[in-house]
Amino acid sequence: MESFLPFFPLNLVAYPTENLNLHIFEPRYQQLINECIDNRTTFGIPAFINNKLPGYGTEMKIVNVSKRYDDGRMDIKTKGIRAFRVLTFQNPVPNKLYSGGKVTFVEETESSEGVISELLLQLDRLYTILQTQVDFDSAISPFSYQVAHKVGLSQEEEYQVLTIDSETERQRFLLRHLNKVIPVMAEMEKTKERIKLNGHFKNLDPLNF
Repeated sequence: MESFLPFFPLNLVAYPTENLNLHIFEPRYQQLINECIDNRTTFGIPAFINNKLPGYGTEMKIVNVSKRYDDGRMDIKTKGIRAFRVLTFQNPVPNKLYSGGKVTFVEETESSEGVISELLLQLDRLYTILQTQVDFDSAISPFSYQVAHKVGLSQEEEYQVLTIDSETERQRFLLRHLNKVIPVMAEMEKTKERIKLNGHFKNLDPLNF
């Protein structure tokens, strides 16, 4: 089913369920956001990658306006609802400052069956290597959108995750990425340790010939 959305293209990938804070300063987007607030409607963030709109984005709702400035700028909190594919693009929409177009919403091809256990193990390995703590809740679905920004994907890879209409396949995509990068990162950590040891006094066992 086709729907119309006003567009706020950004050089990022927004995901369904993601909380995104935005500073609105351009007059066209001030108009867009004010209309969404007044009419209690949503807007779309199509991903703008390599100076083009490749075709997918996320419908967003405005959660609240954190601050309004005297010159019309505002800080808003938004939340991703669902992914969409762009069918038509108008820039600008007639009688408006902003762009928009017809979209079709992406339907999930399967119900979630939980989180792949190996993915959780690899996430734990990744954050152990990085010596950092990342909050996520494996009981909340879809899980893939919680961590897709937090595993070192390129922007193109993040976009690819958005185009996948299966939670299981998104998790498998993330797992393949982690299986590829974690051995490299682990070896880099070993190299750092060897560099730290270089020049230090070493207590080595003598070799018996």
